[in-house]
Amino acid sequence: MILAHEFSLPDQNGKLHTLAEYRGKWVILYFYPKDNTPGCTKEACNFRDNIHEFEKRGLVILGVSKDSVDSHKKFADKYKLMFPLLSDESTEMMRSYGAWSEKQFLGRPGVRRITYLINPKGEVAKFYDSVNPLSHSGQILADFDALAV
Repeated sequence: MILAHEFSLPDQNGKLHTLAEYRGKWVILYFYPKDNTPGCTKEACNFRDNIHEFEKRGLVILGVSKDSVDSHKKFADKYKLMFPLLSDESTEMMRSYGAWSEKQFLGRPGVRRITYLINPKGEVAKFYDSVNPLSHSGQILADFDALAV
């Protein structure tokens, strides 16, 4: 298996998060283009609405975008998101995960909507390159249940 890249990024409250601090836990690391846009809001709320299922299985959810800490704070407060949203304004971490694309909509750079499921050893257990914001959390739960057996 491939080791997930280490990172240190602030969340919506300014608290720094590193991958190392989650060793021993399963982590859902999902990348999304922009706070308060239709698809990103649906995806975040889908995770929020299933948070108890994730917690029951010991899964940690971390969302990542280029948006600022302040933008994440407003987004999280508005939709009552109970998980960290990490700010990668430099795009350095997103680039290391292949989540930053130089050619997006209208040829402009942007964030790819992708997700990594990382096991307790810090290894990539599953990679999602094609994400449906409305059903993604259910897909992850089903895959986790199959992997964790």
